[in-house]
Amino acid sequence: MEKLEKIKGEVDSIIYRNDENGFAVIMLACDDELITVVGELGNVEEGEELVCTGELTVHKKFGEQFKCSLCERSLPKTKSAIQRYLASGVISGIGTVLAKRIVAKFGDESLEVIESDPERLVEIEGITIKKAKKMSAEFKQTFAVRSLMIYLSSFDIPVSIGVRAWKRWGDSAESMIKTNPYVMCRYGVELPFIKADTIARNIGIEQTAKCRIEAGIDCVLKQNASTGHTCLPLDRLEETTCKFLGINHAQFDEVLNEQLEEENLFKYYKKNRPFIMLRDYYKAEDYISRRLEIMSAVAFDNRIDFSAVIDIAEEENNITYEDKQRQAINLALSKGFLILTGGPGTGKTTTLNAIISLYEQQGMQVMIAAPTGRAAKRISDLTGYDAKTIHRLLEVKHVDNDVLSFVHDENNMLDCDVTIIDEMSMVDSCLFEALLRALSVNCKLVLVGDTDQLPSVGAGNVLKDIIDSGVMPVVTLTEIFRQAKESAIVTNAHKIVKGEHIDLTEKDRDFFFFQRQDFHDIQDLVVDLCKRRLPDAFGYSPFDNIQVLSPARKGPSGTVELNRILQNTLNPAAKGKSEIKTPLYTYRKGDKVMQTKNDYEIVWKKSDGENTENGTGVFNGDIGVITNVNKILQTVTIDFEGRVANYSLPMLDNLELAYAVTVHKSQGSEFDAVILTLFGGYDKLYYRNLLYTAVTRAKRLLIIIGTKTRVEYMIDNNRRTRRYTCLKNMLMESGNDDKEQDL
Repeated sequence: MEKLEKIKGEVDSIIYRNDENGFAVIMLACDDELITVVGELGNVEEGEELVCTGELTVHKKFGEQFKCSLCERSLPKTKSAIQRYLASGVISGIGTVLAKRIVAKFGDESLEVIESDPERLVEIEGITIKKAKKMSAEFKQTFAVRSLMIYLSSFDIPVSIGVRAWKRWGDSAESMIKTNPYVMCRYGVELPFIKADTIARNIGIEQTAKCRIEAGIDCVLKQNASTGHTCLPLDRLEETTCKFLGINHAQFDEVLNEQLEEENLFKYYKKNRPFIMLRDYYKAEDYISRRLEIMSAVAFDNRIDFSAVIDIAEEENNITYEDKQRQAINLALSKGFLILTGGPGTGKTTTLNAIISLYEQQGMQVMIAAPTGRAAKRISDLTGYDAKTIHRLLEVKHVDNDVLSFVHDENNMLDCDVTIIDEMSMVDSCLFEALLRALSVNCKLVLVGDTDQLPSVGAGNVLKDIIDSGVMPVVTLTEIFRQAKESAIVTNAHKIVKGEHIDLTEKDRDFFFFQRQDFHDIQDLVVDLCKRRLPDAFGYSPFDNIQVLSPARKGPSGTVELNRILQNTLNPAAKGKSEIKTPLYTYRKGDKVMQTKNDYEIVWKKSDGENTENGTGVFNGDIGVITNVNKILQTVTIDFEGRVANYSLPMLDNLELAYAVTVHKSQGSEFDAVILTLFGGYDKLYYRNLLYTAVTRAKRLLIIIGTKTRVEYMIDNNRRTRRYTCLKNMLMESGNDDKEQDL
């Protein structure tokens, strides 16, 4: 990055401003010249004085622009600047004429009079006492926004954080932050703890302050939740937090006990070992356990044998189901409460199609959903039945008071008799709770998934916990059908799960291995396969059919570096092709991109020429293509398989190039051709079910590039991703309670 510079000036005019995220394009009067400034400037107004820190860039079309990374603001001080500021419309009711009269009367004290002594404004023709008080109240509110932004900028806090804080707490935001800066670490604002800690030190909050310890405990729990844990053992939490905050155990215990008493945190015992949970995860897992217990009791009452119905279906469809398929279909129809699992080629889709068809023959309303858009599209293509994402099925309503809510919940349940969830291994605890709240206890529930794949990105290990608890009947399909046996992808996937080494020398089917021991060779081969060899041999497109996967983000064969190389090869910079830069990537029209975080408020539009559908929400793992880049407004338009959304510059923080993605991010998707790079990096990233997940993403062709040693290491390393959760124990505890009551 170029050396940062500072420029100081007065806002001459505002070309563009987005009040939602604080991004703006302005003309700043600096001495005798006007400079175009772009960046997160907040709700600036004409006449304000700014000190901007950033770098001077040159745009091919629009010339010099100052890209601002930090904006320090102050209200105008001179009469001319104050007049322009008031005339800009910052206070309703004050236009050009009235602004001129106010400044003519009160000069450079005009803003002070409006704020502190509004009764004096009645001295000006056209202003009543009622209007003066209204002006003063509006100015105070506007000034509070600016004051908050100025205060936060002194600690190098981005404007976007200030915008979130203001939306969350309004006029009281600054006073709240000055009293307890750690409030900004909460959901909805999400300032990193270290940043809040910096503010706290500067304003004299002690290291042992209760608010700091509370925030520190939350921080440790949230950081672990981001890696999948819904809880932590108390001893581990205590040790980590005390070291992190530099406090002693007595200070930790005092605050923790208060938090438990106030039910901000919860304690749960597993085998006499205490675990601590954040409120959301305790409520989610507790609700899931209680709800599944009730649904299990309802399902247990129905013991009808549907063998004759299955016989008729076999005859009508000219198909013979194997024993476990028949068992699964029978359980789905009789109990309506089932987990169906199995690896590739074992007939899960055939079984599911039979279940859906027989449900519909009984006049039942069936809804099918999956955790991601790509997973929903995949199951829809395989079954021929309409499928939605779980979020779209429940209909995201809004995010309020840090809580995501849906249109459908216990007060407005889904109108269906059967709900089928595919790729259940990807569903986290909080999302599954929301789904169960929207289902009646009589609704039949079929969960389909593969526990040998990676667990959900969000916290929890729901599918495995339910299976291990024994609360739901489980049918695991194991027989590989003849047609599937012809695929080396399928047969090798099953060998990997069993811990068997695979033959990497075969190159006559759909599974290929290229031994490469130098990262330059790996990179060159990946590029050649994407650009020339696979398109020439199979007609595959690197945008539509080919997906490069890697276990890691970092390193020479990680996704960041591979994306850079593939972008420069497949979609290079060119004259007339717009692009926009972020700290990590440069985005161009035509780039393949992926959303990396759920954003429930992004507005999208889908049109097929005749019908137009509007909606909100783009979710973690959604892949799209950039269709337009607007350099002036600093916006990007992305087509997510028909859903078109506009992204401002700050929103690009939750986006990354997707020519190459991590195996974790590929979960739930299927691609015609997968190129998997296995080279170097941390051993902890290379384990069996990650390899299995990567292999099963390939539909027609899989190419592994790396070393035989690394592949065999992954097969031998059966270290599953361990997650601390309480759901299994809660489910088993509920079951034991029932047994005790029956006795």
